[in-house]
Amino acid sequence: MDLLVFSQTMSNAEDIEDAVSRLPSREFAEFRAWFEAFDADRFDQRIEVDARDGKLDALADQAIKEMRGGRAREI
Repeated sequence: MDLLVFSQTMSNAEDIEDAVSRLPSREFAEFRAWFEAFDADRFDQRIEVDARDGKLDALADQAIKEMRGGRAREI
């Protein structure tokens, strides 16, 4: 499947949903695999940006505090 052509011809979410719903099983499986990797990469990028910007510092501090206070355990 040529994802570049796919993305250039889709103008909104409804068009994309319609096109995806009409994919044959094999092409849907290829699209799903591509999308899962794409989504995971975007998630990782967001976490990296948030960590770099200090947005996760409070959560990390809380987790360390709970670990030191015996309210958490290592996994």
